[in-house]
Amino acid sequence: MSVNPVDPPHRLLMGPGPINADPRVLRAMASGLVGQYDPVMTGYMAETQELYRQVFRTRNDATLLVDGTSRAGIEAILVSLLEPGDRVLMPVAGRFGQLLAEIGERCGAEVHTVERKWGTVFTADEIEEALDRVHPKVLAIVQGDTSTTMCQPLAELGRLCHERGVLFYSDITASLGGNQFEMDAWGLDAASAGLQKCLAGPSGSSPISLSDAAVEVIRGRRHIEAGIREADDEALGMRIASNYFDLGMILDYWGPRRLNHHTEATSMLYGARECARLLVEEGMDAAVDRHALHGRAMTAGLVALGLRLFGDQRYRMNNVVAVYIPDGVNGDAVRAGLLADFAIEIGTSFGPLHGLVWRVGTMGYNARTDTVLTTLAALEQVLRAAGTNPTPGAGVAAAKEVYAR
Repeated sequence: MSVNPVDPPHRLLMGPGPINADPRVLRAMASGLVGQYDPVMTGYMAETQELYRQVFRTRNDATLLVDGTSRAGIEAILVSLLEPGDRVLMPVAGRFGQLLAEIGERCGAEVHTVERKWGTVFTADEIEEALDRVHPKVLAIVQGDTSTTMCQPLAELGRLCHERGVLFYSDITASLGGNQFEMDAWGLDAASAGLQKCLAGPSGSSPISLSDAAVEVIRGRRHIEAGIREADDEALGMRIASNYFDLGMILDYWGPRRLNHHTEATSMLYGARECARLLVEEGMDAAVDRHALHGRAMTAGLVALGLRLFGDQRYRMNNVVAVYIPDGVNGDAVRAGLLADFAIEIGTSFGPLHGLVWRVGTMGYNARTDTVLTTLAALEQVLRAAGTNPTPGAGVAAAKEVYAR
């Protein structure tokens, strides 16, 4: 059987992620491999940790990568912090809040949820009331939920958690790099991300950071596997249910002992390191401002094309916007037309929003003027073919007005 080499077509990925990776990230990933204990490799690991401390805005020593997609980081944190029977509070206002709850259930935790309508966020008072009612070990909440495009405010929640002895975790996969995030200043104990959104890389590596309090809980469940365990390595607490996602062992792998746990995904580490290097070089505030600018331009252009915005716009993420599909328009056919005629991809959504909204992203390497204007010009043509009547050039003109301010 003859199989052709991989040769994907050109695509401009303007949906909720993944996005087109920065070419500099792809070049880094094409670098030659070295052994996992080569001094060059351990040096890159240490550099990656320090770069992500700057990205997360933390001084946490336990800042590292979990090999796998962003969900790997989520699962590693939850399975390592939660023991069967532990209470966890998981506010749900979108698909990825639901995901946290499912993973918590799989950990055997006693999961308590509070729910809000998709397209809204929780107030600090609502979270405080739930904390006092549930008395959880962990509060786990999504900052940026791409299913709704909303960005949950986190700044007040750390104080509420710490006053009650609750560990505070947030999934920041879709928001980190494009929206303000302050791990230490906001009092988070754990956070996990992915590369394929505002970090401008491919999916496959999950940066995480853990406070000393979170590390203490994880170290209290320390079990080193047979074959690498030494005589004075005492087993502590209930063993973490997953071997691969056992953060106690992963911390030892990234720490001074370099205790073997897995073979680090070298090419993904190169890519994750470059993602962070580029963000730090740009400056985190500048990166957030860039995403905000292009997000405003895209939003203005979509409105000028006659599309109605979804959700509470006070809390929309900078990097993705949802608009209602016009009545009488086949949403999937418009997406297919964009892809076929212009090689541009936008997204639909999940659950109660599936088939009701499109989600358009301006994130990472694609948070640029040319990508925004190209997408708006192409969408105008496809919308007109679908039977709507947008004002010629209105989307591009509205975006340009934003850029001219």
